[in-house]
Amino acid sequence: MKVIIQIPCYNEAETLPLALTDLPRTLDGVDEVEWLIIDDGSNDETIHRAIEAGVDYIVSHGRNRGLAKAFKTGLEACSQLGADIIVNTDADNQYFAGDIQKLIDPILAGTAEYVIGTRPIDSIKEFSFLKKKLQKLGSWVVRKLSQTDVQDAPSGFRAITKSAALRLHVFNQYTYTLETIIQAGQTGIATTCVPIRTNEELRPSRLINSISSYLQKSAGIIIRSLATYRPLTFFVLPGLILLLIAVLLGIRYLFFYFAGEGAGHLQSLILAVMLFVTGFSTITIGFLTDLIAVNRKLIEDVEFQTKSILFRWNLSENDSRAIILTHGRLIYRRQES
Repeated sequence: MKVIIQIPCYNEAETLPLALTDLPRTLDGVDEVEWLIIDDGSNDETIHRAIEAGVDYIVSHGRNRGLAKAFKTGLEACSQLGADIIVNTDADNQYFAGDIQKLIDPILAGTAEYVIGTRPIDSIKEFSFLKKKLQKLGSWVVRKLSQTDVQDAPSGFRAITKSAALRLHVFNQYTYTLETIIQAGQTGIATTCVPIRTNEELRPSRLINSISSYLQKSAGIIIRSLATYRPLTFFVLPGLILLLIAVLLGIRYLFFYFAGEGAGHLQSLILAVMLFVTGFSTITIGFLTDLIAVNRKLIEDVEFQTKSILFRWNLSENDSRAIILTHGRLIYRRQES
């Protein structure tokens, strides 16, 4: 049983050494623990600091592609490097590394494939009152859409099995946190959460420049995920509502028409026709999108089987240089002394 702890990094030379100092090299129920850094186009000393701290692997994007891509590249690299369980944490040392054991325990027990650490939001002093409330509201929305019990959806402290990692797809360029939970819930990946601790904040979050910007981007991710994984709900329900309104307006027009006042209510008739056409078109789009979703699911199953075959064996030291990544390449592997 091998665990690889991955850390996406972008100009983290100052905080990365501290984060790596606290990472475990042994875990209960695990034979090997290795560390992997995803360098997302850093232009500081991030890579050198990582090597000095004794990381096992460094994967580089060459240029900045964003947190979502870095996370996905890490999952892909860890899978090819023989990880049975992949743990994701942040380079700013936000999460208490001593709780990694708590993250992987449900996986080792066979009760989960994807585990998200739940931060003590109410006791984090760096979070404003508004941010705490929005964090809880957003997590509630994600829970409902994903049909999981995840309490802290934006948390980046996660553990995932290799099998589940190969099934996840990250489409947006912003963050992986919300999308992968919704996707996991909708595709049947057993997902749970565990309470974890946090450390003192070393720097402000780079992901959240402003509350309004974060809300806008998060809402876009949630809406897109709903349209992707629950197209009938997303399209058919609004379409039926539009059809109902159209029928009611049509009945209202007929009432006045038979009362001899139809000429004065042509607006109702025109609006009813417009709403009827829009509603019918929306429902049609919903059914077509659902058929596309079925096709996508078949393609994802084929991709999963292909990757499972390719990554079935652990790569040797010589083979590791030849791993093929979609968005990056392996540029460093620690040599055993």
